[in-house]
Amino acid sequence: MRGTVYKSTGSWYTVKEDDGRFIECRIKGKFRLKGIKSTNPVAVGDIVKFEIELLGDDRIGVISEIEDRKNYIIRKSVNLSKQTHIIAANLDQVFLIITLNNPKTYTLFIDRFLVTAEAYEIPAVLLFNKVDSYDDDELTEVKYLAAMYRDIGYRCVGISAKTGKNIDQVKQLMKDKTSMFAGHSGVGKSTLINQLEPHLEIKTAEISEQHLQGQHTTTFAEMHDLSFGARIIDTPGIKGFGIVDMEPAEIGDYFPEFFALKGDCKFNNCLHLDEPKCAVKAALENDEVSWSRYKSYVQMVTGDDDTYRIDNYGEEK
Repeated sequence: MRGTVYKSTGSWYTVKEDDGRFIECRIKGKFRLKGIKSTNPVAVGDIVKFEIELLGDDRIGVISEIEDRKNYIIRKSVNLSKQTHIIAANLDQVFLIITLNNPKTYTLFIDRFLVTAEAYEIPAVLLFNKVDSYDDDELTEVKYLAAMYRDIGYRCVGISAKTGKNIDQVKQLMKDKTSMFAGHSGVGKSTLINQLEPHLEIKTAEISEQHLQGQHTTTFAEMHDLSFGARIIDTPGIKGFGIVDMEPAEIGDYFPEFFALKGDCKFNNCLHLDEPKCAVKAALENDEVSWSRYKSYVQMVTGDDDTYRIDNYGEEK
């Protein structure tokens, strides 16, 4: 039997069979993927093979094989720093939902996410949510950030999951594709999914007034079939996003604007830090590349700890 994993709770997996039926599955014995030290060997989006077993009067599946993945996106496990957590697999694109406040999405978080998406060859779209709640200065900041990332080549859309602003644009981008929504807790992922498909009734929660951060409403990753011919993977709010298995010399290749300049650097192995005749540094001085992007890059390359975290008060750590 064969199917696609639609939900993972850590020990049980909801699999949609090729004939459209759903079945609860478990893993056969100690199931590990070669080359990946992961806390979850099976992820939402995986295409799996399984065998049917009877448990009383119930049919259950026993997963015996995972088909080769087109791609996957991962982050470091929160509690096991040497292991990774596979967020989702076989994605056509990923949407990162960004808010200026309540909670704040820092550019370092955005850039780390984009680097990971580039590394795993997953197209990324930036959704700037809650534009209905911003004052003029905040809207100017949104326009500035969107222009910066558009210049690099990323699709950016200003939306309001609450009022429905530009939701039609998001639907058009999602049609006939498997997409993932990601972002900090409280940025409006669940509200956005409910706006896209009201009958799903995804649970939402208010922002904590004390710490101006979101309350976790999505506990496990789950995929949903949408009525307009799309599939969406909803994920738990991400507090930290680590650069996994990347050497410092690789990271610049996942900044498209830096990669485009790399051939003009004096040294082939230029890290764009203190080397002479560095094309990236020259472009930086001429305001041809973004200082905030360069700051993110330097922190990724030189940081003592390659895991970026947001603490409970929304401050950078």
